[in-house]
Amino acid sequence: MTKPIVMPQPITTINLQWRAYFEMTKPKVVALMLLTVLVGMCLAIPNTVPWQPLVFGLAGIGLMSGSAAAFNHLIDRRIDGLMARTYHRPLPKGKISAFKAGGFATAIGAIGFAMLYLLVNPLTAWLTFASLIGYAVVYTAYLKRATPQNIVIGGLAGAMPPLLGWTAVTNELHGHALLLVIIIFTWTPPHFWALAIHRKKEYAKVNVPMLPVTHGTQFTKTCILLYTVLLAIACLLPVLVGMCGPIYLVGSTILSCGFIYKAWQLKYRDYQGLAMKVFTFSIYHLMALFILLLVDHYLWR
Repeated sequence: MTKPIVMPQPITTINLQWRAYFEMTKPKVVALMLLTVLVGMCLAIPNTVPWQPLVFGLAGIGLMSGSAAAFNHLIDRRIDGLMARTYHRPLPKGKISAFKAGGFATAIGAIGFAMLYLLVNPLTAWLTFASLIGYAVVYTAYLKRATPQNIVIGGLAGAMPPLLGWTAVTNELHGHALLLVIIIFTWTPPHFWALAIHRKKEYAKVNVPMLPVTHGTQFTKTCILLYTVLLAIACLLPVLVGMCGPIYLVGSTILSCGFIYKAWQLKYRDYQGLAMKVFTFSIYHLMALFILLLVDHYLWR
């Protein structure tokens, strides 16, 4: 008698659901944010970061950042379904219901807040909560649809992570931490406007007033170039106050020159796909910049 052929088991529904929930937290974005949190922690004190604020600080901030991202998915689910960049997200694809997405975002946000409040300190918990509200409500639900300066104003919420890392360790605000916030705040517009140029038609289709849609591509390219110059100046601030040494100075100068050159290319020597390359370069720029801060802190001090 011939034995029946046993087919391999398909991926379970539970596994697919887990992947969909994980995708809603924007893990790559959160990972970059947590790098800046870690740098903020390390720069706050001369010695090794204590294990409790390190572990629970990163976990709590990561959970609340993931919550903000999930709320972004929830609020933007209609326009996400109309844009090529985002139509495959879990909510437009029907992998997760809006009710479940809201419950998930609320749950991980509450767990993250409780973790920070009870195991780190209340200051970090409330600052992280303010960042969550700033991104999920002020930016996503209002600014994004209200003004072409949406990413400039709303970028403050995304610039907070190094300050959160600093307060997680010291339980106090400090001017040096604010300099790190200024760097990310200045980096955000040229980073996102490059993407907005690449996706200009899609933003116009869903009536989101991104700068290239309202003021044109050439004007946006000029703004990107000017912001990269402003960013180069902002990147020098930690050196001017004695926060960093020559390792960071040399490295950040090279990175700044590279970003300015890319922005100059976009303005005066544009070609197909360059805007997206500028967007990608900006991500590596920020990552390398904060790694330099970390290396300089431990090798130069």
